Amino acid sequence: MDMRGIASKLGLVASKPLIRKAEELRRLSDVHFDSSIIGVGEVCKAIICLEIAASRFQVIFDRKSAIQMSGMSEKAYMRSFNAMQNSLGVKSTLDVRELAIQFGCVRLIPFVQKGLSLYKERFLAALPASRRANTDFNRPVFTAVAFYLCAKRHKLKVDKSKLIEVCGTSDSEFGNVSTSMNDLCFDVFGITKEKKDPKSVKGNRELLDVLPGKRKHEDESGFSSDDSSVDDEPDLDLPTYKRQKQVEKKSYEEWKSTVLSSNKKTKTAPAKRKIQARLSFETKPSDSDFVQA
Repeated sequence: MDMRGIASKLGLVASKPLIRKAEELRRLSDVHFDSSIIGVGEVCKAIICLEIAASRFQVIFDRKSAIQMSGMSEKAYMRSFNAMQNSLGVKSTLDVRELAIQFGCVRLIPFVQKGLSLYKERFLAALPASRRANTDFNRPVFTAVAFYLCAKRHKLKVDKSKLIEVCGTSDSEFGNVSTSMNDLCFDVFGITKEKKDPKSVKGNRELLDVLPGKRKHEDESGFSSDDSSVDDEPDLDLPTYKRQKQVEKKSYEEWKSTVLSSNKKTKTAPAKRKIQARLSFETKPSDSDFVQA
């Protein structure tokens, strides 16, 4: 299938400069590398070239129909798309203003720009000098992730799947960049979760008792100046698992003492009988005693 036939099926036949650009990219890919090595067929290669050309001319591209026509899964298509982009040296840029207008979040523009600049500074500062020259922050995924995190921080709804589609990346790459931005720029992108006081929460008492703070408090109170202990105060409000432990320990100690005492009795009884028999034999009068008498 030629390029024009694929473009007509994707609704791009009206844009002749776009088709010419896609054909140029296809010829470049044929010259520079063998697309079959990365698992890209001829039809898929033509579709990817059309998408790259559409992003250059800022024409809306139906990626869902393109993936169906390519006969590949979404993840496989994204891998092939990224591999083709890197091999051709063609990287699309994503403007924050266009992204904000598209998703209806214009007020996020200054926050996204500030967050991106801070992330670049902190990321470069953490790298050794030899690797700083090779870093590239012009990829659309950085802008898209910064925009998504700012929207989340300001409680604005943004379609994540659509944003991933716009920036032309995969879910895993989007997640990795998101984690990196949260770690380095939590003051700009992070969201502080509200922590509830365990004392103010009613119910699930057993779960609350095993919290680290509760355990620490109990350990500290065990080493306090007064000699009060759990054994001395049986009515103390202890966790269920601790009460059960104490009962099990007490029953084990009772069983142990009874076993030991019974063993002692069984061992000492034969010895006592032997001693008594020996004493009785020694004290018994002989026949010579009777004769002398």
